[in-house]
Amino acid sequence: MDFEFSPRVQQLGRQLQDFMDNYVVPNMALWRQEIGDGLQHPACMEDLKSLAKSEGLWNLFLPALEKEHGGQGLTNLEYAPLAEIMGRVHWASEAFNCSAPDAGNMELLHMFGSEAQRERWLKPLLDGSIRSCFAMSEPDVASSDATNIQLSMRRVGDAYVINGRKWFISGAAHPLCRFAIVMGVTNPDAEVHRRQSMVIVPFDTPGLSVVRNIPVMSHSFPGGHCELVFRDVRVPAANLIHEEGAGFAMAQARLGPGRIHHCMRSIGQAELALELMCERAADRRTFGRYLHQHANVAEWIACSRMEIEQARLLVLKTAWMIDRYGAKGAAREIAMIKAIIPRLQTTICDRAMQVFGAMGLSPDTPLAELWTWGRVLRIADGPDEVHLRTVARQEMDAATERRGSTLPFMNTPEFV
Repeated sequence: MDFEFSPRVQQLGRQLQDFMDNYVVPNMALWRQEIGDGLQHPACMEDLKSLAKSEGLWNLFLPALEKEHGGQGLTNLEYAPLAEIMGRVHWASEAFNCSAPDAGNMELLHMFGSEAQRERWLKPLLDGSIRSCFAMSEPDVASSDATNIQLSMRRVGDAYVINGRKWFISGAAHPLCRFAIVMGVTNPDAEVHRRQSMVIVPFDTPGLSVVRNIPVMSHSFPGGHCELVFRDVRVPAANLIHEEGAGFAMAQARLGPGRIHHCMRSIGQAELALELMCERAADRRTFGRYLHQHANVAEWIACSRMEIEQARLLVLKTAWMIDRYGAKGAAREIAMIKAIIPRLQTTICDRAMQVFGAMGLSPDTPLAELWTWGRVLRIADGPDEVHLRTVARQEMDAATERRGSTLPFMNTPEFV
């Protein structure tokens, strides 16, 4: 088993790291200032996007679309170390056109969209001239189980009429957001996994309104996490993606790769938190010793390194499995990393914040922001409990198949 990335990926990694060091990191203060002034799209972002595109650091996550759309034709396994580098600055992936929710929407439209839909919506997404959102979660139901969603999509002639509410819709407040991919119920009487469909809703459609941009942990993120209301929103039937009843299956196809991308970026953020912790522990003295010379801090550092290495290996295995067997074949591994990585991120950030003391709670370091995003990911794209349930079910299914195979290992009288 070869754990070394190919020369091509290593070269892209060096190029990407140079770009981050030379252009992204120097813009962090400006980005934070502009966000503080209320901008949802800092002016520096368009300059970074143009520069990244000119350097070939564009659409790196798209193995299927390859170089015809400016990408590198990378597999998920090859993309993993690059996503980790981008993730060190939580907003940086947008500069390379690799950010959620657009990445998932691009893959969805590529896999299932019609030629007309790809021409009108996918091409400008690939070019980075517009942005989008994905509207699945709802406030009134447990929508981590997508079979519970209630938003109504009623076919009337050559149109769908949409009524309902969605919330925590990432990116809906972005000034470049031009459309939503909306999941709703087209046939409430169908089999439970065939009731849902997906429809493209342009953001200027009458009846669609952004009610509010919901702060998360008292933070307002660029692009927002918004509540949307649909009141008799009418869109052409041609805006249906793929076919009626395919919404649930398409959601699973979209969310699997999206979850692993989040986890790849989180590994980079956990690495940064550990680096910050080590630098602080090497500089700060308490009670006559440097912090790293105190046993508890040394243990935090060691545990953080071991946990990151374990998590990274599982993320890489999951990426390899998606490349080989598809998201469905890697469902267990996707569920495992989605439950493990956000907890890892918050744990390591929490340790680093403790080492920094009061400074760790302030904007003087990125730690509070990174902790917040890790906490968000314990709910976003499915809460921990859903993924743990998936893993437990698969383990029990496997246990049922091999039932009795452990009997030779038992040494109590009732098993002899």
